[in-house]
Amino acid sequence: RGGTGVGQVTKPGLEVPPGQPAINPGPRRMITREVEAVLDRHRDAHGVDVEIYVPDGERLAQKTLNARLGIIGGISILGTTGIVKPLSHEAYTATIAAAVSVARAGGHERLILSTGRRSERYAQALLPAMPEEAFVQIGDYFKSSLQLAARQGFRRIGLAFFFGKALKMASGHAHTHAAKSRLSLEQLAQWSLDDGHPACAEPIRTANTAREAFGWIRSHCP
Repeated sequence: RGGTGVGQVTKPGLEVPPGQPAINPGPRRMITREVEAVLDRHRDAHGVDVEIYVPDGERLAQKTLNARLGIIGGISILGTTGIVKPLSHEAYTATIAAAVSVARAGGHERLILSTGRRSERYAQALLPAMPEEAFVQIGDYFKSSLQLAARQGFRRIGLAFFFGKALKMASGHAHTHAAKSRLSLEQLAQWSLDDGHPACAEPIRTANTAREAFGWIRSHCP
C-alpha cells in the first residue's frame, strides 16, 4: 500500500494504472522478493501487509513534475536496481568517454547507446552477438555522447531509448533530463498530421504522457 507521502496515480499513461499508489513495478518486485525471502525463513500462518510511506513526501512532491502527470499527494517510488549512484556531470561524461574509448580500442565499429540499464537490456536481447563493451549507457547526455562517439570514429551508432526520451531527441534537445528539456507532444501531433494520420493528431496532443501517446499510436495509427 501507499502510505503518507506516496502519490496516487490519477491519470493514464504511466507504468502504474490510475487508482494505484505511485510505486513502480521495479520497486514492487524488489519489495515483494525481499518480503517473501523473510517469510521463507520464518513461515507461519499469518499474512503480511506492506505499506510504503515517505516522511514529508507531499512537500517534496511539489518540487517534481508529479502533479502535471496526475500523481497527487506525494512522490513516486521509482528505480530498477535499488541502488542510486551519485555522480557529477563531469564524472558521468568522463565515464561515457572512457566507455566509448574502450569500445573503440576493442576494434568495434558499431556502438549502441542507451539511457539506462533497462533500455540496454532490451538492446542486448535484440543483438546477442554484440560484445558487452559495445553497449554504453549515456543517461541524459544525448548530444555530447554522439559527439564523443563521432570523434572516436564510430560511423554506426544505434540508439536504445524509451519513447519519451526518443521524442525529446527527435525534437532536437541536446540533454533529455526533465530539468533541461520539457517534453511536448505538440511536435509529435504535427508529425502525425504531416504523415497523413490526422485522426491520430488530437489524441496524441491531449495524451497525459509520451507512454500514453505511444500506446495510442501502436493501436490506432498504422
